[in-house]
Amino acid sequence: MTRTVLAALLLSLSAAACEQTPTETNSNGNSAPKAATAQASPTPVPVQPPEPIASAKPQLKAGDKVKVATNGSTSEATVISVDEKGGQVTVKLHGESKEKTVAIGDIIR
Repeated sequence: MTRTVLAALLLSLSAAACEQTPTETNSNGNSAPKAATAQASPTPVPVQPPEPIASAKPQLKAGDKVKVATNGSTSEATVISVDEKGGQVTVKLHGESKEKTVAIGDIIR
């Protein structure tokens, strides 16, 4: 009995594999339908490299006199060093002996 069921199953699978499928059936859900591929494919829009944008903050350099926003107020300071990649500026606040590292965004010219 089991042999008969297995033989019928194998025969039906073999017949189904040989049978042609209709053209509108898409066995791969990710590919585009054939009607869409017959149309002209869209051409990509050329991408132009971005133009350098002038930064909102002027370039800082050591020795510049700036104001630094700290704790909700601004203090006058002198730039000691600038780390543009890290986005940090080391400044010396007027009236203090220590240097302080702050974000470039906290600097006011």
